[in-house]
Amino acid sequence: QGQLVESGGGLVQAGGSLRLSCVASGRTISRTSMAWFRQAPGKEREFVAGITWGLLSTVYADSVKGRLAISRDNAKKTVYLQMNSLKPEDTAVYYCAAAAEGSSRTTWNYHGMEYWGEGTLVTVSS
Repeated sequence: QGQLVESGGGLVQAGGSLRLSCVASGRTISRTSMAWFRQAPGKEREFVAGITWGLLSTVYADSVKGRLAISRDNAKKTVYLQMNSLKPEDTAVYYCAAAAEGSSRTTWNYHGMEYWGEGTLVTVSS
């Protein structure tokens, strides 16, 4: 098994930007679909963005389309989440997640992921 470690969270004003990173250790991710989820206080964890292995197709939650962008660098075993035009409602702990290696179809929800990071907190002030 390996680990996923997120970084890049912090406090930002509304309209600002952040870039989150997720580094995999002890495993490769070149054949693994990767995703970002978030959990706001008092709410359930929700899917934010995903990127497949192979074709590198991306998928986003409607609430973040056009503002957040997921990307990956397999050589660095790193997945990124570029966050622009941030809103107070984006405040949450952001989690990196990995699906089963080599899976041909990914289910972009909590149960579709096999590994999780510990999360990084993003706070957007109004």
